[in-house]
Amino acid sequence: MEARAVRKHIRCSPMKMRRVINLVRGRNVAEAMAILNYMPQRPTKFVSKTLRSAVFNLMDKHDERFDDGELVIKEIRADEGPVFKRYQPRARGRAAPIRKRTTHLTVIVGVAALEEAEA
Repeated sequence: MEARAVRKHIRCSPMKMRRVINLVRGRNVAEAMAILNYMPQRPTKFVSKTLRSAVFNLMDKHDERFDDGELVIKEIRADEGPVFKRYQPRARGRAAPIRKRTTHLTVIVGVAALEEAEA
């Protein structure tokens, strides 16, 4: 049993997002939410919101309640989205490019007890 949540076009670079998701990858949901609540980085709010959405998608999909301790993050990834291209004026009539990057965040959660029984 697993469910996923995808959030696209997040206005944060994938490198900054990956710094946050590498700390919660493979952990259970309760532990991951506790880690995200105390991190000062901006992408933590996007990650926690998407993680909660994946948990609620799992509950809707299977019509039962799950404890946060028995749910585990099976997969979490930050892929590159479209890049907004802007230009900043520089000296002597030139222009410097500015690349405003976006991220597509994918979170897949599953039940840990079933993984141990299958293995």
